[in-house]
Amino acid sequence: MSSTRLEHDLLGNYEVPIHAYWGVHTARAVENFPISGVPIGHYRSLIRALAIVKQAAAQANFELGELSSEINDAISKACQEVADGKFDGEFVVDTIQGGAGTSTNMNANEVIANRANQLLGHALDDPQKPVSPNDHVNMAQSTNDTVPVAIRLGCLWQLDDLLGAVDELIDALD
Repeated sequence: MSSTRLEHDLLGNYEVPIHAYWGVHTARAVENFPISGVPIGHYRSLIRALAIVKQAAAQANFELGELSSEINDAISKACQEVADGKFDGEFVVDTIQGGAGTSTNMNANEVIANRANQLLGHALDDPQKPVSPNDHVNMAQSTNDTVPVAIRLGCLWQLDDLLGAVDELIDALD
């Protein structure tokens, strides 16, 4: 049994670990941008926010008639699992990367799509997976839509912790 699966993008074929929820775009980003050594999965609030943004987009696309109820439900469940922290280790793109967040966005799209496909009964290495990272999870969105919103939400969710740390710093300096 192979320990990798073959995925394809516009640049060609690429081997991805068979059990990874991320795919070819994430694999290329990991290879091309090994800058800080800190993966985005380290930032729980960001991953939670990305999942919630993707979940809301799927619901909107369903309401517009662009997603079937079956695919919407699978994406929504996958997003909830990501938001709950079940897949933080699958967010492997470096925190500092090229592309203004495109790799972060694609990492999220691939993890959510692959988990949604599993929920629909498909294996990670099934070439006939019905949920596409681009066509379904990222539908009608761009990196410039999702990443800034997710960063803002993640920061807002961490604001109380930051303010507490600032108060501790003020006390220490006093």
